This record gives sequence, C-alpha cells and structure tokens, in this order.
Amino acid sequence: MLKRWLGISLIVIVLDQLSKMAISSHFVYGESMPVTGFFNLVLAHNTGAAFSFLSDAGGIQRWIFTAIAIIASVWIVWLLRKHQNEKLFSFSLAFILGGAIGNLIDRIAYGYVVDFLDFYWGSYHFAAFNVADSAITCGAALLILDSFIGKKDGTVTR
Repeated sequence: MLKRWLGISLIVIVLDQLSKMAISSHFVYGESMPVTGFFNLVLAHNTGAAFSFLSDAGGIQRWIFTAIAIIASVWIVWLLRKHQNEKLFSFSLAFILGGAIGNLIDRIAYGYVVDFLDFYWGSYHFAAFNVADSAITCGAALLILDSFIGKKDGTVTR
C-alpha cells in the first residue's frame, strides 16, 4: 500500500512540475493572460510561503521553508508507513507530500516557487498559486474530513 500512496505523491509532483515548466516557457515574469472574467494565467515568483508570507525576509526564508518541507516530508512518509491501510488519511497525506515536494523542488532550484493560477473578483485578486498548493490544500481539507469520519466510538487511533 505504501507504494500506492507514494505513487499518488509522484503524480502530484509530475503534474505540478510539468505545469510550472509549461507556464515558465510560455510567459515572462509578471505576464498575465485573461482566461475568464474571474481567472488569469500569470507567471509569478513567490519567495515566501503561502500568500507570500515572509517574501521580504532577505533570503533566509528560502532555507527555512526548505528545511520545513524536508522535515514535513520525512514525517509524512513515516505516517504513511504507519497508517498505510487508512485510505482517506493516507490519500490526504499523499497529496500534501506531493505538493510539499513540488514546491520544495522550486525552492531548491530557483530560490522561489512558480505560481500561475490567478483567481479574482472585481479588483480583488486572490494570491496566485499552483498545482502543488492546490494539492496541499485539498489534502488538508481531506485530513479535516478524515478527523470527523474517523471517530466512530469517540477514540482516535493515531
């Protein structure tokens, strides 16, 4: 079962990296292309974390977030090994792991994360994000769901 969960993570990583390569090869930094009345494709570089948190920290954030991603990835693999028969829990972790490694690859290779999905309402733009960020968010939401449906008798097995 562990191979299945790591395979899902690998699919997330590949989709994330291919999408970032496609955008990076067709757009210049800052270029935007309207797709709908609420969505653009844009090439953005995020040196911080979610919502550009700490993006102006002078460069140390690259190594802080790299270390966090590595530690989290090791911990997630350990959890996957331990709980590999818990399908929703492991599926959630596989998505988070794939997203974390997808963004980690960018941080190590470029010093920033490539973002390109830009949703907006009127003049308000949500922070640009990518496939890895989406996988992390979906994985976290599924973990929350698992925490509710995983409690049949009021006890937690983890």
